[in-house]
Amino acid sequence: MGSVVVEQLTKNFSGVTVLQNINLDIKEGEFFALLGPSGCGKTTTMRCIAGFEKPSSGTIKIGDTNVNKLAPNQRNCGMVFQSYALFPHMNVFDNVAYSLNIKHLRKSNVFKKLGVYTRMLNSKIMKYPKDIEQKVMDILAYVELTDHAKKLTSELSGGQQQRVALARALVMEPDVLLMDEPLSNLDLKLRHTMRNTIRKIQQDLKITTIFVTHDQEEAMSMADRVAVMKDGEILQIGTPTDLYSNPKTPFIADFVGTSNIMPGTVLNRENGMTTIQIGNQQIKSTLATELQEVQVVIRPENINVLDEKEADYDNAFEGIIQVATYLGSTVRYDVKVGEHELVVDTTYESGDSILSTGASVKLSVSPERVLLI
Repeated sequence: MGSVVVEQLTKNFSGVTVLQNINLDIKEGEFFALLGPSGCGKTTTMRCIAGFEKPSSGTIKIGDTNVNKLAPNQRNCGMVFQSYALFPHMNVFDNVAYSLNIKHLRKSNVFKKLGVYTRMLNSKIMKYPKDIEQKVMDILAYVELTDHAKKLTSELSGGQQQRVALARALVMEPDVLLMDEPLSNLDLKLRHTMRNTIRKIQQDLKITTIFVTHDQEEAMSMADRVAVMKDGEILQIGTPTDLYSNPKTPFIADFVGTSNIMPGTVLNRENGMTTIQIGNQQIKSTLATELQEVQVVIRPENINVLDEKEADYDNAFEGIIQVATYLGSTVRYDVKVGEHELVVDTTYESGDSILSTGASVKLSVSPERVLLI
């Protein structure tokens, strides 16, 4: 019922192509993220699914229905906007009930429409039907806003306003929930809290959710699968672990997490090892490749700082620490190795010493952790 299939979606604005052959197959009940930098086309993709933008070509299906010719209010999608789009003159209850009022308007005769309009203007004059009142209070209880039902939205915190917007979208029991960077206006601590809240609600309701974000940490921590976009195209779709461990392009390796990316030339392939020349250094990888010129990708946490007593490794390098940054549970070192500067993350425990700028260090990385693109 709530699956979403997008086939060969293209969108042009004034002759400029902003989406090129977008293909998505989102399963019912899946939490799916569209991830990419600003201007990559992720919000436009969502707006096409919602019906706010008309595709230049391609098809969009929600469930078994081709929705290309359906208006937004006929697609049964709930939308949470980046700005929340709450009505400041309405209290929390009226904001959440708004979509139900609109639904009643479409189904009512002239006399009933007058009652709905009156209720929307002033709910003190015209009371809500019992079914609407119960439905709104149930969803407010679900997002823990029961005690705030009569407050104006301007009297709420950012996190509470975000939950009002979420409740307004969910009260309609949509087939698909669309969320356009809903956490971008919140502070760091509140974003972490709301991630957990949104994910829990999505899992409880098993509602198909499409989440747009430029924050890779949000996408990786919340989504079942992620589509990475750039310049109007999808570069790779996969689980968070797939994208992090096996990026298909240097852009994905750099955008999804932090990576050391260096150009190299393959020297030989033997005994299950590929040897690559990087500047005046050689490095080995267990990955096979048919390419001669490659991009070598190493994640910072996969580089070890060796003790002087430790034995040599297959991939060992000497370097000079340029910067040491204390990050609480980790220490990040920028280390000059030959002509390259590597980012190295080490686990920090209370009492550990932090290496100083200018110190010489020996680094190693396991061949299994050296990616070749």
